[in-house]
Amino acid sequence: MILSPKDQITTPQTAVIVINFILGSGLFTLPRSAAEKVHTPDIWISVILGGIIAIIAGVIMVKLSQQFPDKTFYQYINEIVGKWVGSLLSSGIILYFLMTCGFQLRAMAEVVRYLLLEGTPTWAITMIFMWVSLYLIIGGINPIARLFEIILPLTVILFLVVTFMSFKIFEIDNLRPVLGEGFIPVLQGVKTTALAFSGPEVMLLLVPFMNQPKKAVKALLVGVSIPLIFYVVSVVMVIGALSVDGVVTRTWPTLDLIRSFEISGLIFERFESLLLVVWIMQIFATFTITYFAAALGLAQLSKKSIHPFMFGLLPVLYIIAMVPENMNDLFKLGDFVGNVALFLFGLPPLLLLIISRVKGGTDETNA
Repeated sequence: MILSPKDQITTPQTAVIVINFILGSGLFTLPRSAAEKVHTPDIWISVILGGIIAIIAGVIMVKLSQQFPDKTFYQYINEIVGKWVGSLLSSGIILYFLMTCGFQLRAMAEVVRYLLLEGTPTWAITMIFMWVSLYLIIGGINPIARLFEIILPLTVILFLVVTFMSFKIFEIDNLRPVLGEGFIPVLQGVKTTALAFSGPEVMLLLVPFMNQPKKAVKALLVGVSIPLIFYVVSVVMVIGALSVDGVVTRTWPTLDLIRSFEISGLIFERFESLLLVVWIMQIFATFTITYFAAALGLAQLSKKSIHPFMFGLLPVLYIIAMVPENMNDLFKLGDFVGNVALFLFGLPPLLLLIISRVKGGTDETNA
């Protein structure tokens, strides 16, 4: 795959894309989904273990892509397992990205309706974000990376400021005792927390766009470590303020935490709007990069121009987003997408790496 200089992204930009991919709806749903599995205050331990698993899986995917540093997964998979199996795996990954798009789009629309635009039709909200995202991805990976570089600092600043303001209702006793019921509950929550780190799989596509592919592992490590810190802080603050029993009964516990306190005398006495800005930006980022990944996959599979697929996927994404009839259906879709990710990016990348090593790929780190 021949890339022009404008299509190249730096190592920090690669890390930023991974960070923004991971920090989607999980930032606000992880405390509830993890609490439902663990049922103890030790959720933060499950989050750390889930992050470690994501890092290991991500490194394997990076090493696989570094065997073919000038090609995306869609292009080199046929060289590893043949055309038919390769096309099947590529199609599965494209469907995964499409379902992720639809889930993120609908989740964003639901929260915006819930907090900002009550009574606004869902289609109106989703249409706006789809067209803005289309406008962005038409420019290619470089404009996406540059926008993400703007989004990330705003996310870090607003999230940390708003979250740490909740210290006034934080109760350390809600996090005790540590491992009071042993390690088994912690392990029961690892699958859920690991799936919250879905995002390293985008490295299967980003390595050929990097101007220094040999630094892809570094980008991956930074890209997962920062969301890990975000998730741990979020879970600790939410559980500490609302308790485990209080979290499992709430749809958006992080938002409820911010809405449960106010600080008098400041320009803003309520802070959920600031946090909602963070959330919308991250949802948009996740939606955009998965939208681009799906369109790129269809283009490279068919060996056609990417632009018709960018436009053609709009109605498909809208239909996927509208399939869930209510919030329960939406969360079921999220769980399904997570299980698909586990199936596609769990064991298969390791097997593919072993096969490619046996066949003899070209590892950029040794070039």
